[in-house]
Amino acid sequence: MRKWDVHEAREWKVGEWADDFQPAFWAAKRALTRAAEAAFARHGVREGQQFVLLTLWREDNLTPGEIARRLGLATPTVTRTTSRMEAAGLVVRRPHPTDARLVLIQLTERGRALQDALNEEVRRLSDRALRGLDDHERQEFVRMLELLRHNLSAE
Repeated sequence: MRKWDVHEAREWKVGEWADDFQPAFWAAKRALTRAAEAAFARHGVREGQQFVLLTLWREDNLTPGEIARRLGLATPTVTRTTSRMEAAGLVVRRPHPTDARLVLIQLTERGRALQDALNEEVRRLSDRALRGLDDHERQEFVRMLELLRHNLSAE
């Protein structure tokens, strides 16, 4: 299957695609994902792991199930992600103090130390993505994205 190109999509005739929204949105999402992957990879963090780190920076020593609930993910997804993160030295698994069936995911010093660097990467990436928009336009764009999320999760 060949790669899809947003510029090609703009040449489609009416009826082939209803409007330019979805091609433009998916192209922007892919571009943001690629840029984020590159930014986080500079620090040894794989795409998706930044959300687990963010959760643990807010509250450390959570079970995979607690992390999954906070992120809206399946527990097995978080278990796989934290296994990779443990191999990378970002987290460790500790026995749960009262339930032998569970483990707690705890940040390592390395995982804690990445907070400032990754926050700076996110700030730079946001600035790059939103270049050309003033503060009001940025706030309005975020509001529109929240509305889009709400509209699509309402049904």
